[in-house]
Amino acid sequence: MQLRTIIDALERWAPRELQESYDNCGLQVGDPSAEITSVLVCLDCTPAVVDEAVAKGCQLIISHHPVIFKGLKSMAGNGYVQRTLRAALKHGVALYAIHTNLDNVVDGVNGEIAERLELKALHVLDPKPDQLRKLSVFVPLAHAAALRDALFEAGAGKVGKYDECSFNTDGTGTFRAGAGTTPYVGKVGVQHSEPETRVEVIYTASQERPILAAMRAAHPYEEVAYDTVPLLNSNQNIGSGMVGEWGQGLAETEFLALLKKTFKLTALRHTELLGKPIRRVALCGGSGAFLLGKAKAEGVDAYITGDVKYHDFFEADGEVLLVDIGHYGSEQFTMDLIQRRLGELFPTFAVRLTENVTDPIYHY
Repeated sequence: MQLRTIIDALERWAPRELQESYDNCGLQVGDPSAEITSVLVCLDCTPAVVDEAVAKGCQLIISHHPVIFKGLKSMAGNGYVQRTLRAALKHGVALYAIHTNLDNVVDGVNGEIAERLELKALHVLDPKPDQLRKLSVFVPLAHAAALRDALFEAGAGKVGKYDECSFNTDGTGTFRAGAGTTPYVGKVGVQHSEPETRVEVIYTASQERPILAAMRAAHPYEEVAYDTVPLLNSNQNIGSGMVGEWGQGLAETEFLALLKKTFKLTALRHTELLGKPIRRVALCGGSGAFLLGKAKAEGVDAYITGDVKYHDFFEADGEVLLVDIGHYGSEQFTMDLIQRRLGELFPTFAVRLTENVTDPIYHY
């Protein structure tokens, strides 16, 4: 299939608009019209991963971390970024990164960690602001059901774990068609009254373009009367980190042992044990120390993340057990997540996981 088909599927799952301002997600090397028969998934794209893709006949590498992250003025240097890019270009391998946009969706990186830990009653730790919109559109009564279905199909009407949500009010619309128009009902130059339904749905801002396109395609009028309004409500399915819980608490040592086993770790860094069971947990894959205050405000017993600095451990301040499982450790299952998602979307398509362990940190 064409590369753009895979990109479209990935960005319906984790829209690129959800990436953080400092990030650089998306297609970094390659032609969207290129034919792809096999994909290699990795956490970090390195020269060794490109060599592996070539050996396995993969025309596309999907990585979690972008190869081009900081400013890049030349590919002539001998750093690993330049060597990776030159290898990809030489062998015609496309590079695509799905990073903080995948961190920010509820069924992304943090959802995968929570699932591995079998946590329940999940919700986003730090919902992203300014993500919700409301559409109000006026449509003839006879077309209201078809219009709603089109909006739902395009992604509107999702509230938490509910979908196909709308509010509908019946009333009377009036209009007068001007010269050169072809009105669906009524006559040119004559005011017309039409029984209409006002259909209201909520949607995520990143979905606005396809939702409005679906609205226009399903609406019988030449000129569609509608309003879009930004909402201050938080979208509980978009944002950083995750909070979940177990039905029964675990002893702290049992909790730490579970983390070591689940994330295949030989050691953990953590704050002083607090002498209380761990039942409610917050987590964030990657470098998540910036969310420690949010985790404490949630009243969790423990916070799990990676890349915790020396002074960050002091900030736990005896309120929460802070555990650093490492950046690679926290995100290692992202590869399985991407492979599984693509396998569900394209069941006959070859999606492989890299055999290269790209964790740059070793422990003696």
